Amino acid sequence: MSALRHSGEGREPAEGTFAALRGQLQEAAAEFAGGPDALEGILLGIVDDVDRAVREPLEIFPVCHHSPASALAMARRLREKQPKVVYLELCEDMAPLLTELRNCRLPVAVQAFASEVDGFPAEWSPLSVVAPVTEASAEYQAIAYALDTPGVELVLVDRSSDHVFQWDARARRATEAAGTDAPPAEEEAALHGDAVGVEIGDLRPRFAALEEHLLRHGRVRHWSEWWHQYVELPLGDSDHDTYRQVMLLIGSLFRRLAPGEEYRVRVDEDRERYMWTRMRAHLAATGTDPADCLYVCGAFHAASRVEEFGVHGTDTFLIEPPTATKWQHGLIPSSHAAIEAQFGLAGGSVSIAATQWTKNLKRTGVRPYRLDGQAGTKRSKTKKTAVPADPAPTAPSADRLTGFLQRPPVLDHLDEAELLGWSVDIVRAARRAGYLASTADAIAVFETSILLAGMRDRARPTPYDFQDAAVTCIEKDVVPGRRDVRRLVEIMMGGDRVGQVGYDALPPLARDVHDRLAPLNLKLEQRGVRRALLDIAGRPELEACSDVLWILRRLMPQGAVRPIMGERALGERSIQESWDLSLGTHQRTLIELGYEGVSIEQVLEQRLRRAAYGPQATAATVLGAVEDATLYLGSRRLADELGVHALAVLTTERGVDGAPEVLQRIRRLLAYYRTSEPVLPPWIESFVKAGYAHYCTLLPTAFTDEDATVRQVAAMLGFLFSMEGLALSLGCDRTQLELAAGQSHPEDPAKVALLWSARTHLGTLTRAELGRRCDELLGNPLVVPSYPRYLSGFLHALVPLPTLTDFVVEAVSNAFARLPDPVLLPWLPRLISTLRGSGAELAPLLIREAGRIFPGRLAALDEWVPPWLTRQDAETGFAAPPGEGPSGPRGAALLAAHPATCDALATLLGCDPTWQTAAPGPRGAALLDRHPDTARALETLLTAR
Repeated sequence: MSALRHSGEGREPAEGTFAALRGQLQEAAAEFAGGPDALEGILLGIVDDVDRAVREPLEIFPVCHHSPASALAMARRLREKQPKVVYLELCEDMAPLLTELRNCRLPVAVQAFASEVDGFPAEWSPLSVVAPVTEASAEYQAIAYALDTPGVELVLVDRSSDHVFQWDARARRATEAAGTDAPPAEEEAALHGDAVGVEIGDLRPRFAALEEHLLRHGRVRHWSEWWHQYVELPLGDSDHDTYRQVMLLIGSLFRRLAPGEEYRVRVDEDRERYMWTRMRAHLAATGTDPADCLYVCGAFHAASRVEEFGVHGTDTFLIEPPTATKWQHGLIPSSHAAIEAQFGLAGGSVSIAATQWTKNLKRTGVRPYRLDGQAGTKRSKTKKTAVPADPAPTAPSADRLTGFLQRPPVLDHLDEAELLGWSVDIVRAARRAGYLASTADAIAVFETSILLAGMRDRARPTPYDFQDAAVTCIEKDVVPGRRDVRRLVEIMMGGDRVGQVGYDALPPLARDVHDRLAPLNLKLEQRGVRRALLDIAGRPELEACSDVLWILRRLMPQGAVRPIMGERALGERSIQESWDLSLGTHQRTLIELGYEGVSIEQVLEQRLRRAAYGPQATAATVLGAVEDATLYLGSRRLADELGVHALAVLTTERGVDGAPEVLQRIRRLLAYYRTSEPVLPPWIESFVKAGYAHYCTLLPTAFTDEDATVRQVAAMLGFLFSMEGLALSLGCDRTQLELAAGQSHPEDPAKVALLWSARTHLGTLTRAELGRRCDELLGNPLVVPSYPRYLSGFLHALVPLPTLTDFVVEAVSNAFARLPDPVLLPWLPRLISTLRGSGAELAPLLIREAGRIFPGRLAALDEWVPPWLTRQDAETGFAAPPGEGPSGPRGAALLAAHPATCDALATLLGCDPTWQTAAPGPRGAALLDRHPDTARALETLLTAR
């Protein structure tokens, strides 16, 4: 016999049980292919795999995950065999969690979670492994039997969660060394997130051509429908031997036709070596007879050909020790949709499987196993009995494959009552969803279902036939926002059932949250939105609930805890609050918080520390952690510790990217500490002092750096100017800031305008000179197109210098007043976009100032004269255009109206306060032009004082 027939097994299979089947397949292969070839080796090799697994002393029970036929066969076999030890293909470190399944409503997923990694790349964190469990699965039947039957031991034998990622890293290194692309990522499940799914009993052909062939000749659309029609229904009423041999046959077929994906084949074989090594070790340690055991695994792994296969296999496989990563374990809610996404099944297939499971139980009368106290099930009244000491010996398995393969498909008779009920229910659901469905549509769905089933060679329509018929007959149009008919059928067949983890199975943190929110008197464990109203002024005990909710809002996704009324800011507390709570919907997130600590305060503190001390932390990030520690935890100790670290991070920064956020946060913290404490914390004084020197050093570079935006430079100046008084009182030198401004030579118009504004604050540029420069910009046709960029700089100057608000209003108004329409109209869109993009947060200042200056009534606008045009040129720097100035007598009229001020000034200067009548002639302050030294001396005197 050819080497392909033996497939490297090293021994001739025993002729006996499947001798007749081997001969028939050999003849069929020779007739089909015209002689011995690879087809014969594949067909006979499949029979060898089945025969090898059947003859194994330790009974192998092949399953397909979430298969009603597998669950039914498992329940029936457990009651017949009553094994003392059940070996289950599941991560061995998840065993302690299985007893908590009785406190949950299925489906749920067993999860292993690690937030901090040790031995894996840091970018992989957090690590998560999930294994979903539904009632219509063989694994749940085995778990329920083992946990509730005295004297039965449940042993998980698959690789641990740590080894899942160890082998994944090994596969990635091998892939990189081979120079090939990395394996494709699996589709993420909604409730399972980015967790790695443990494929228990995964049974699907990995050969795309084979799957396409099966779907085409089976006249089905997807793999789930093929499995339901050609595996689930035929095996639903079969005996144990038939079920077992057929599942082994399917597993061997898919295994031998699998493509050569080296990384996946190697992982599959290593998992089989791992499981058989663990089982042999357990048998040797306990002395259990293999005949009293049952090995539950996927059919793909049941047809294994590794040397470690069987109780008499070799012990050459070396299991690596786990890494130092600390794993947390728990239960999270799962759903049918999440399971379908994890296993690549069609939408609604798991719901249809759950319906099929219920029908199988009613039809066969098999009593399934359910955990005592399982949520959503009735308590069993039967008394638990121990496993018999010596179970009855089982007879050798006969050849059931030959009869099964030769038997024509059984055509189930049409169940008209069931199909009529489906048709009426889907029309009723469609009408509730807004479709114009009627009784005629129900009749059409009924007849179309029968027609589609006949075209697909089946007498009884399946749920998939009914679904296609409903879509054809009812969904005549598609309306956005309305459920489609396909989804309505899925809901009618069972819907996307979502599991729930019971209170007793929650981690301590989740239970603590529910206990602390108990005064709200809301059923927070239920899915959906719950409205919570907190009258803190009337019920002070609700303030503790408010603290919990604000922390949860900081830790959980946005939709889990959402404030409707009330806010939490530094130094502010609401007396009434309103919340929308969806803790039941986001139960998985709350459970995963429990993996990080025993209380939400501890988790928040750990996250703040992780963010502050991370490699990518900036001074703004650390200040944000300080603010959150003060706002949510009220921890002065943590705030001081993080504040000291913020000072260390600031001094190491060489860029100004975080300057705007640093300015905002340090202003808020300063305002809070100045109003709530008698003295400032030492760290904040040191931060202001160091920040003053730090930003002075970076200021010249930031003005010329193209990567530094005008907003960032304005934030630096805002820090320097707003903290100047405190910094100077702590020993800083203002000369350092003046030298930094003098060394700054920007070329960007916005930064030039920002520097001019800063120089007005430093006293090196007067407001009059600043006004004249703007006037020159408007008078230069070459500069007018870039004038909006200058305005952007002036606008950002309001961050450090809000006193320039009136000047910015004047600058914008003069531009509108002086520019002609041919220049203004093309320039206007750019001005609007500049103000909208760069000054959105500063617009209220301009609007308030403009409202103060401009008239409040439209009728007064024609006679209104801007105040800056009535001032002298020396005061504002804006000269009125010729012929447009105010008429009437001009001169120093204010001196004559108020002589007492002038007399006091003359006395101060030592002059005789004698008034003279002005002679007719030119009016004005001619004395200033004749004696300019006096005016300069007066300016010096007033400035010094």
